[in-house]
Amino acid sequence: MPSTSQDFNHLLTDLETAKSRFHRGHITRITKLLSRLSPGQLDPHQLIRFHEVLLFLRAFPHAPSQVARVEHLLNTFHERIEKLRAANADMSVFDDFDTSGIAATTMQDVLSFDVAQWLTSRIPRNIEISWTDYWDDYQGERSRGDTWPRLIPLLEEDAAVEANIPWSTWLDAARGRQGALPWLLNQFASLPLPAHQKAELYDSLRLPLRWKLENLRLSRTRNWTRPRHIFFHATSLIQRHEVSLAHEMSQPAPKLEQLSRSAGGSVLNSVRDVMFVRYRELYGTTLGDPSTVVRADVGRGVVLYLWGLPTPHRLPLRAYLCGYTLKNGVPIHYFEAIGLCEWLEVGFNVFYTYRQGETAWIYAQTLRCLRALTSATCISIYPYQIGQDNDEAIDSGAFWFYRKLGFRSGRPDLQKLCEKEEEKIAADLEYRTPRRTLKRLAEAHMFYEVGGELNPASSSQALATDRGTWDKFSARNLGLLINRRMAREFNGNSQAIRQASVAKISRVLGINPARWTPAEKQALENWSLVLAQVPGLPRWAPQEKRDMVKIIRAKAAHDEMPYLRQTQHHARLRKELLRLGS
Repeated sequence: MPSTSQDFNHLLTDLETAKSRFHRGHITRITKLLSRLSPGQLDPHQLIRFHEVLLFLRAFPHAPSQVARVEHLLNTFHERIEKLRAANADMSVFDDFDTSGIAATTMQDVLSFDVAQWLTSRIPRNIEISWTDYWDDYQGERSRGDTWPRLIPLLEEDAAVEANIPWSTWLDAARGRQGALPWLLNQFASLPLPAHQKAELYDSLRLPLRWKLENLRLSRTRNWTRPRHIFFHATSLIQRHEVSLAHEMSQPAPKLEQLSRSAGGSVLNSVRDVMFVRYRELYGTTLGDPSTVVRADVGRGVVLYLWGLPTPHRLPLRAYLCGYTLKNGVPIHYFEAIGLCEWLEVGFNVFYTYRQGETAWIYAQTLRCLRALTSATCISIYPYQIGQDNDEAIDSGAFWFYRKLGFRSGRPDLQKLCEKEEEKIAADLEYRTPRRTLKRLAEAHMFYEVGGELNPASSSQALATDRGTWDKFSARNLGLLINRRMAREFNGNSQAIRQASVAKISRVLGINPARWTPAEKQALENWSLVLAQVPGLPRWAPQEKRDMVKIIRAKAAHDEMPYLRQTQHHARLRKELLRLGS
């Protein structure tokens, strides 16, 4: 008797349970389940479940024989999707945020200029403009009227005064035999404007793009690689309660291997694949600097890549790092970190397929790598990460993930609420924190202060021992303070406050930036806005002023990390930043 849909559901449930159990008998059990499910005619929801289990098994394999079997199922998965489409099945379920990117499906999104250029060069035959979703957009028509005349001569004759403009006729006449999307991208790239203005103009069009994944390697189904050595799990996965951040931070720093620019470019191309098939676009993955990529092998089949930003795209004051993680060649999570002095705000995102896979231990290794690059001692978690305007984080209990690793709330009232919840949990093991309480707990940053394990002799380590020093700091506070001064003293004129600040600070620091590089001048302008808020700056010691000049110029150097470490050692600057930004 053939298996029924209900039978397949039971088999899938058994496979989902067995995937993260690593006793000897489970290898045989998984093999039998794969054999029964492989030839089955699964419906779309069942296929998604099967797909995610296969990816988990590829990342956390039990035995060598399992790897080849799973890889074959993934490499031929597109055939199952194509059969569904041929049978007129509902394909919309494959386009959800967490399930997108499966081989042989189609995706659609509005991409930024940089990503649209990259993707069009990556899969030129598989991507096109979704005109049906564009022509009927009124806001899109307004942006066409404002922007397309830059690309199409005399279009103003229609766009400025006429109704019912035949946009496609104009476009077809201008592009000739070239494809519409490549032609548009090339025209924007050729505009005599700075790169960021070209991107702004293109982005204003909000052009919907559609791409077919077919059986491409960049699909989520196949964007894994076979590493030289695969780590096989013979025992249970490391659980959160087995991870001590204090212990992990006390270990020697991981070895960071600097990659060549070419190898770094390959890493960034890979992570763009990983992100865009999941409808994600991160500042650091789109604009990362390939010459700054480093690699860290932290064991158990886990490899992390980290990189910074090129000078034109750096943040005004804070230093930025981005990265992602491979487990046995499978991308499982990404992260970004933004820091100033010894304070580092970290965003950590695990793809939902792998959330049962040693997440706490891998998070600890991520922090170890970040610490090795930054020397940060105060780790901060942004409220969104733990549930502020983020239902997914509330549902997953993100607050307790960080709390049980040793993080605390940055607000005393919320820390007391957290401790009361812990008392309730200790008294009743069945108790679960209500959603409304989790949302309250997510109203403030969380913090973890490292005790100084990495380098106890450095001054930045000593400074970090002051618990709660950074609890109220925010770069946003600095920005708002400066803008209020601009409104008050310069009538809201951005150029006026910038010019006045640069002139004042150049005079106080005794510098002439005429021969500085454009990036150094930009760094001086940004820092001048802050330093102009420091009333005692003229009384700083000569060495403090010289060190401040070094910090400003270091912001524009090839690698941003020395800049970050220099801010840790300027006690006077650190004190003023905390005063102004808290």
